[in-house]
Amino acid sequence: MTEAQKQTDQPKDPRSEYHIGPFPRQEQKQPGLTAAMDPTPDHGELSYQGHGRLAGKAALITGGDSGIGKAAAIAFAREGADVAISYLPAEEDDAQDTAEWIRKAGREVLLLPGDGRDEDFSTRIADQTAEQFGRLDVVVLNAGYQKNREGLANLATEDFDRVFKTNLYSLLWTARAAVPYLKPGASIITTASIQAFDPSPELIDYAMTKAAQVAFTKALAQELGPQGIRVNAVAPGPIWTPLIPATEWPDKLPTFGQDTPLARAGQPAELAAAYVLLASDEGSYISGAVLPVTGGTGL
Repeated sequence: MTEAQKQTDQPKDPRSEYHIGPFPRQEQKQPGLTAAMDPTPDHGELSYQGHGRLAGKAALITGGDSGIGKAAAIAFAREGADVAISYLPAEEDDAQDTAEWIRKAGREVLLLPGDGRDEDFSTRIADQTAEQFGRLDVVVLNAGYQKNREGLANLATEDFDRVFKTNLYSLLWTARAAVPYLKPGASIITTASIQAFDPSPELIDYAMTKAAQVAFTKALAQELGPQGIRVNAVAPGPIWTPLIPATEWPDKLPTFGQDTPLARAGQPAELAAAYVLLASDEGSYISGAVLPVTGGTGL
């Protein structure tokens, strides 16, 4: 074995595989865009290698333009799936970049711009995906919104309503519309959060929705299991996505993720394998589960 091969075979140190140390102070308006982030997140563009685990399948990913949704979209495409992504119109640049990576993987992409808070849109995207690809096998309910709250007294009903409609109403609407298209072997995956189990007071409304998503996942898994449809959730810890600089907490951002056992924030690319496992036949006996990807912090 050559020295180069020995170096390649060495295990990667998870403490230093990605950005470590403080993040530069920065802030964005919602919904946040990848191009303005420093450092640029890693979605697996140059690293994820597919192995045909999702060959011939069709997937819908809400919030698939950037962050975790983008990493899942790239991985799914490289595993052989055609992919539809929904996103806000303001995120068109991110969506186009994600679409290009899907096409480079040799798969078909469907772009679905719109606002998930609109029931008609959240319902229609499931119909459009099934119509475009002739099938629907995987639904990733990933779209989310969070904002820093300066205490419960300052949480306006309008703001509370936006979080719940984005994180819960849209999830229910899309899942309800998708289920009639799903056949045995299909998979629904919710992007929950460590916030469902260890809520931060400044994210109280967001944490409430994430706890509800866990209950939704476990209940729906019981309903759909007899039909051969699996339902699971991924619970990310602190992951470096556009949602973070757009949360409006510039004073907390520099130390984001450094309180985990691995002492750093995670990258979207580090979530991809979890979504592929839950979407693929390799996860055939996993349902009603919440898979933590948290840098070592327990749920």
